[in-house]
Amino acid sequence: MAVTAHGCRSATDCTGAPWALAGPGVVFGVAPPPRPAAICEHDPVRDRRPAKGTWVIDLDGVVWLAEEPIPGSADAVARLRRAGYGVVFATNNASPTVAELQGRLAKAGIEAGPDELVTSAQAAASMLEPGSTAVVCADGGVLEALSARGVRIVAEGPSDAVVVGWTRGFDFDLLATAATAVRLGARFIGTNEDPTHPTPRRLLPGSGAILAAVATAAQATPEVAGKPHEPLVALLRERAPDAVLVVGDRPSTDGALARRLGLPFALVRTGVTSDGREPMVVEPDEEADDLGALVARHLGVAG
Repeated sequence: MAVTAHGCRSATDCTGAPWALAGPGVVFGVAPPPRPAAICEHDPVRDRRPAKGTWVIDLDGVVWLAEEPIPGSADAVARLRRAGYGVVFATNNASPTVAELQGRLAKAGIEAGPDELVTSAQAAASMLEPGSTAVVCADGGVLEALSARGVRIVAEGPSDAVVVGWTRGFDFDLLATAATAVRLGARFIGTNEDPTHPTPRRLLPGSGAILAAVATAAQATPEVAGKPHEPLVALLRERAPDAVLVVGDRPSTDGALARRLGLPFALVRTGVTSDGREPMVVEPDEEADDLGALVARHLGVAG
């Protein structure tokens, strides 16, 4: 069995995988099921050039920073579509509703239907059965996704689940409510474990920071729904079965998502990796300054 560049013999024993790193992943990461292939999850897929199909594109740090569009992103998406590629946007940001995301995209010059948006809020909702109850420590996107799933929101435990995402309303009382419900036996679900959220001026605390607080207070380990975990992977396989490339700014989520889907990963340096501090736990197959430069390179080669 060949040893990978990281010195590991399989995806599951690789010490460079996101779930094996020190930091949030060590607490929250859920290792994938064993794989038959002996290929390290974060080695590049250099022998594959994306064919025509669907590009899976991150939003925060790729299309926009906060609500400020990144120059060239709208034209890049338009060029892809004109060239015959599909586009699906996959985001770990569980805060906005689908309509709010569509509005932000439209403001950035990009039209997108609901089926072209996959969110960690939707992934979290998919983990619960219709008719179940949930305490929510999150914003409108999670509330919308749970409601669409038929999950009833309750103010406090006991409940079937506690769902934690990103919210500016996080405070001590909400922390106590969520942690208490988990201690009472609720299933503990996090939309994602991203430690930071990119904005034009600085990195803000992400959902992972809030999730860490609840996990510490509840002395429990959550199941994580968003990139690169299985619930969102399953949604993408349904929405974009012809996916050929994953584009993102965070190797630990977008890169790991690409490997789980068996796809190449293109890293753009307009988000959390712009300052070089994001650990390169998944080696990208290619890098570009921004989405526009990446698309121009591909269309220049593939026409």
